[in-house]
Amino acid sequence: MKAHTKITQDAISPNKAVELLKEGNQRFVANLKASRDLLEQVADTSTGQYPFATILSCIDSRVSSELIFDQGIGDIFSVRIAGNFVNEDILGSMEFACRLAGTKLIVVLGHTSCGAVKGACDDAKLGNLTTLLSKIKPAVEAVVEPSDESLRNSKNIDFVNDVAKKNVYLTMDNIRKQSPVLQDMEDAGEIKIVGAMYDIKDGVVHFYE
Repeated sequence: MKAHTKITQDAISPNKAVELLKEGNQRFVANLKASRDLLEQVADTSTGQYPFATILSCIDSRVSSELIFDQGIGDIFSVRIAGNFVNEDILGSMEFACRLAGTKLIVVLGHTSCGAVKGACDDAKLGNLTTLLSKIKPAVEAVVEPSDESLRNSKNIDFVNDVAKKNVYLTMDNIRKQSPVLQDMEDAGEIKIVGAMYDIKDGVVHFYE
């Protein structure tokens, strides 16, 4: 499999970009990786890069976008931060990726049993982590069930996963609200912004569309 060129990137629609990631995840789950020469792709991309998607994911060591979507060198922009939320720097990176570098898709990728989400659910305090977890607190507050406070913590994995899902949706909303550039591109059909959840138990990515 060759690295993408400007021609192949231009030919990919936002919907096609979603399909390419779905197909890649299916290969990953089936342990049938595409045949590619990564060093050849290094050479192919030495004078330019033409990725088709930008993926915002958690720093979790089990959730590498290149691996779980079976992508190679130059195929995707990968943005990683604990809890997969956005700030000005990440939004600026996304604007570069889409407006200037030509990616057709933004994926906000959460994952089950997320440690950052667990920390937010437990109101954990630790140095700069305290500020980071505060960015996930709106998702905790937005999940109303269970109402019993004794069940609204990291020991309740269903609650944790509900918060992780809500966090994906709130992050998508924040991208649109805080980046007129990306909102305008989505409105014009130039890009698509979607959410997804990676299941750490089986490797499957479930898309929210």
